[in-house]
Amino acid sequence: MSVISNQDIERSIIKKYRKKIWGPFCKALNDYQLVNNGDKIAVCISGGKDSLLLAKLLQECQKHYHITFTLEYIVMDPGFHQENRQTIIDNAAHLEFPIKIFNSNIFEVVALKAASFPCYLCARMRRGALYNYAQELGCNKIALGHHFNDVIETTMMNIMYAGTFKTMLPKLKATNYDGMELIRPMIYIKEADIITYTNNTGLKVMNCGCEVAAGKLASTRAQIKQFIKDYKLVFEDVDKAIFSAGTNVNLEAIMGYSLNGKKHSYLEHYDSNDIEEYLKEE
Repeated sequence: MSVISNQDIERSIIKKYRKKIWGPFCKALNDYQLVNNGDKIAVCISGGKDSLLLAKLLQECQKHYHITFTLEYIVMDPGFHQENRQTIIDNAAHLEFPIKIFNSNIFEVVALKAASFPCYLCARMRRGALYNYAQELGCNKIALGHHFNDVIETTMMNIMYAGTFKTMLPKLKATNYDGMELIRPMIYIKEADIITYTNNTGLKVMNCGCEVAAGKLASTRAQIKQFIKDYKLVFEDVDKAIFSAGTNVNLEAIMGYSLNGKKHSYLEHYDSNDIEEYLKEE
């Protein structure tokens, strides 16, 4: 399939994919107040389908949203092959993103330090590099392309492998970068709809581009993805239920929780039977 024009891509987001992409994107912005007047947002483009859609959504948002903000389209090259780097450049030109590329040696470092399990270290190092560069550009937020399926897969990974209930938040304040926030405007958008949209554009998109991870056995996330897919055959809305669980935690019906870095047992407020008063004391 040939690549459709940028104008047609933009039109399709607002019209053809209004219900499944544009609508959920706008709902997330409103529900979690992700974009405010005067924001300068670094849109982090990795070259994959998710980040390219995120960049286009925020670009369209500038045209149609009632809030005034600015965007910086940043690309970190952690050691891509020239072909992958050129793919990002070509896609950015077609989609009219004025990207800023900065280099790092993250792939090289990860290959030396964590060749067997590269993804965790790579993700942490990438995040730090993006924060640093975004701050240099004067941004107060970075936007990442995590979507609905990333949220539910992360939730289930934490439950099944880490033994904790912890989900992926729509926004959070950076702990090591003063005044910086991370936002995830695509958390209501399902991956299947992103794939359909991307295929319709005809664009060639990348995977993570990491040779260290290439050829490895199926990752934990891939296993969880398959688990959810299989269970949907039994309960079609299991994905929606997992997502909703992150917004419906009942603190009166759990055995323990963490707050401000300190672990607590439900027995601490068992006699008073009033967790709200207990939490106020914290």
